[in-house]
Amino acid sequence: MAGRAFASDNWAGGHPEVLAALAAVNDGHAPAYGEGDPYTARAEERFREVFGPDTRTFFVLTGTGANVLALGSLLRPHEAAICPAEAHVNVDECGAPERFLGSKLLPVPAPDGKLTPALVESRARGFGVQHRVQPRVISISQTTELGTVYTLEETRVLADRAHELGLRVHMDGARIANAAAALGASLREASRDAGVDVLCFGGTKNGALAAEAVVFFEPALADGFEYARKQGLQLASKQRFVAVQLEALLQGELWRRNAEHANALAARLAAAIRGLPGVELVHPVEANAIFARLPARALPLAGGPYPFYVLDEPAGLARLMTSWDTTEDDVDGLAAALAAALAA
Repeated sequence: MAGRAFASDNWAGGHPEVLAALAAVNDGHAPAYGEGDPYTARAEERFREVFGPDTRTFFVLTGTGANVLALGSLLRPHEAAICPAEAHVNVDECGAPERFLGSKLLPVPAPDGKLTPALVESRARGFGVQHRVQPRVISISQTTELGTVYTLEETRVLADRAHELGLRVHMDGARIANAAAALGASLREASRDAGVDVLCFGGTKNGALAAEAVVFFEPALADGFEYARKQGLQLASKQRFVAVQLEALLQGELWRRNAEHANALAARLAAAIRGLPGVELVHPVEANAIFARLPARALPLAGGPYPFYVLDEPAGLARLMTSWDTTEDDVDGLAAALAAALAA
């Protein structure tokens, strides 16, 4: 019997509490585009309760859209964002930031996926030189694309140095819930209180359906963003269906329950496969992602009952991700399948 997939937390469906919130607002009409829509207003208020009373929140449909629009609020065409070479904005967004903003990314190799002050300083050069693109932003992912997590102190030190250099801090928080849960922190502690200026708050990977938000912690940075969102194809006409999903995740800290579950199942899977012959975990398992080097005879399992993602077939590098709905039986099933393949 097939289990749930380990290819990506994007494969999971909507959490029942999120689906219930959607059903609740499907009865009757509400103003379009979030204008005078009480459900959108209620969700915005919830974000202010979580992140601070001066927070400005804009609901969007996709993570790439959120990142591009957030960076666009901070960059002019002659300016650039410093990011890890492995960052989603650099590797997995089909050049969208450069295409739509006309701004440059300055990628820095980061073996663990995390920027450091020294790495930022290595690219934060050429200020005031008219021949060179001007660094203006650092962009970090939490969790990183390698599954690692910035500690609160790492984020704070990095943000402080960025601000000293005159740079803004953008956080791609597609998996901010998993990171905050791993840190035992609140969402505010993991972002605003750590020095982040603009957060892309991810819901889709944590039990929502096409629901993300761009969250500004300095209100002036959001001036005009409503126009950028419309022009950037991210304004949903029936916005209440986006807003209530994220409100549901924040309500009663459903985001944390989902993330803690996914993180715990990743730890269980890592423990189960760590000792298998030929298996090497190549990055620390700190949230809900496992990066493992597998022997060639195990790779065909990627297309089996418990699918996972092969990143580099010649190197045997695979990514195994758990989700809010992964079960212990799923984990044990994949671990048993790997053990059987490697024992053959």
